[in-house]
Amino acid sequence: MRVLAAAGLLLVGAVTAVATVALHDLWWGLALASVATVWTTLALPAGWWSRLAFVAGWVAVVAWLTFPRAEGDYLISQDVQGYAVLVLGLVLLVVAIATLPRPAPRGP
Repeated sequence: MRVLAAAGLLLVGAVTAVATVALHDLWWGLALASVATVWTTLALPAGWWSRLAFVAGWVAVVAWLTFPRAEGDYLISQDVQGYAVLVLGLVLLVVAIATLPRPAPRGP
């Protein structure tokens, strides 16, 4: 069941990242996408199958969309909004990894 939840959250993170990249040029789009992404990340319980899966899907799609397209242009602009999306991805990744639960100690 957790594998299915992780796959679903990976997909939701990817779709959220596409929406973030599509709207990041507009100031209200960047604000809306950033708030929605941060609130979703913080609302999910910490763990490999929940929060980290969502953030991994988000960061993977943003990283994939960072590379230049065949025409030579970029989807993420090289301005304040574009760098804000990249910084948001780094912050989300750090938060998702830092809040992972510690492994339970093994008995003797």
